[in-house]
Parts: sequence; structure tokens; C-alpha cells
Amino acid sequence: MGASHSHSPGAQGHGHGHGAGANQRNYGAAFAIGTALNLGFVAVEATFGIISNSVALLADAGHNLSDVLGLIVAWGASVLARRKPTRHYTYGYLGSTILAALANGVFLLVATGAIIWEAIGRFDTPAEVAAPTVITVAAVGIAVNAATAWLFASGRAGDINIKGAYLHMLSDAAVSAGVVLAGIGMLVTGWSWLDPVVSLAVSALIVWGTWGLLRDALRMTLKAVPPGIDPSVVRAYLEGQAGVARLHDLHIWPMSTTETALTCHLVMPGNYPPDSFVIAVTRGLRERFGIGHATIQIETSEAIACALEPDSVV
Repeated sequence: MGASHSHSPGAQGHGHGHGAGANQRNYGAAFAIGTALNLGFVAVEATFGIISNSVALLADAGHNLSDVLGLIVAWGASVLARRKPTRHYTYGYLGSTILAALANGVFLLVATGAIIWEAIGRFDTPAEVAAPTVITVAAVGIAVNAATAWLFASGRAGDINIKGAYLHMLSDAAVSAGVVLAGIGMLVTGWSWLDPVVSLAVSALIVWGTWGLLRDALRMTLKAVPPGIDPSVVRAYLEGQAGVARLHDLHIWPMSTTETALTCHLVMPGNYPPDSFVIAVTRGLRERFGIGHATIQIETSEAIACALEPDSVV
């Protein structure tokens, strides 16, 4: 704050409903099982992709490998988020879940670029593909990816890090289904060009499914108000509290993929309100908006200008 800012002694209230990482559900077993299943399947799929000369299988193996890396990154972030704060990391490592979600989005886009490059090359140099092998291996992929997606299904609504893992696995199941269809098509028609065509369709599906994840992760990295929270509604709630004359310096940002923080200044002329006021307001923020880490500063004099009052001041 600038030197011109002042407030009444003790005029700050802080409330939160949990410690760092308390909302980070432990998905350790799900990550371990999912990583093992997919790593084993990548090895099988890549081997049979080479044997059957299928770019679709090789492309899907590369995509699945990126998902294994994504699962490991998300797993590591989930573990870090549960660690206690330190002197230098006063919020703990909650923000690692946001970085993991962003990294997952980047992994997928890089893998997609490789798939597109290889598929386009196959149009110029078409090759015979062992369709029965392609169908069998891809069918196994449907089962592996669907089972892994199910492990994360319960947490996808409230945690973008878990949602990223879920979407990766679910899209992989759909991709494998597409490869099965391509294999059947090649078996019936003998058209080998169906293999790269399916690879390009797979790429489009990956980009479409990844874009939303990448956008939300980037917004969180830039400390934008989390999706699902309307700042104007939060502002109206705070301004509507008894005794509040004005509100300024309102900030709402994600501490992690599940934790949201808020700070604000409330101008309340007269005597400093009792502790029960701050407790009630922070409870309302938590129950109404899912904001569990709120810090509220009370200013009891309208005559003293706050240096942070203009909305243009951060």
C-alpha cells in the first residue's frame, strides 16, 4: 500500500474454511493405476503399430505417451498441493495444479502436431496396413482408456487438474474407437488412405477437446476470476452487508485448481464491527461462491482516502 493509506487499528478480518491443500482430494491410487495401465498399453500399441505398419496406431501411441506424461505431471502437482506452506511459499504449492493443467494442454498440442505431420506424409507414400491387428490393439485401447477415465470421473467437476486427466483418457477412448472404425473400413474396402484420414480426424478431436482446458489453465495462470464465479454478484453480496457504505480493492483469484482467494476493503463508517460480522461474511463467501480463503479489511472513516480505492489500481 502507498503511504497515504490508513485504517483503524486492528481493522482487518480474515477467514478461511480450510488449510492449504485441504480441498485437494487424494487421487494417488487413481494416478498410479492409470499411469501403469497406459504406460503398458503405449508399449503394446507402439510395437504392433510398427509390426502392422499403421500410422494410426503409432499416432495414438504417441498421443497416449503424452497422456502418460500428463498423468505424471498432474499426479506430481496433486502431491505438491497437499504439502504444508513454508516461509517462502506461504500458500504452499497449491499453484502447481494450475501449472500442471497448463502443461497438459501444451503436451497434447505438441503431440497433435506430430500426428498431423506423420499423417500428411502418409498421403504421399501410402502403405499397406494390417487391419486386423489395428482393430484388435485399438479395441484394447478403448478398454484401458475408458477404465482410466472412470478413475477420475468423480473429481472432474471441481478440479481442472483432475478434469485434464479425465478428458485425456476419455478422448483417448474415443480416438481408439475411431481407429477401430478405420481398421474395419480398411478391412472391408482395402483403402489404406483411411489410416491417415483417421489420424487427422483424431488430431481435430484432440485440439477441440484440449482448447477449453488450455484456455481455462491459462486464465488461472493469469489470476483471472475462476469460472463459475461472477464478480459482480460477489460485489453485490459484499456491498449489501449491513453497515457497508462502499467497497473497493476487490480481488478474486485462484490459488489452485480447487482453492479460491478473495481480498477487499469495506468502508463501514462508525465503530469497528464485531468479529461475528467478518465470520458471517466469510462463511457466506464460502457457502455461496466457494471462496474459502477471504481477507477483508475494514475502514471505519470515510474521510481518509484509501490509496487502493480506484478500480484501476492493483
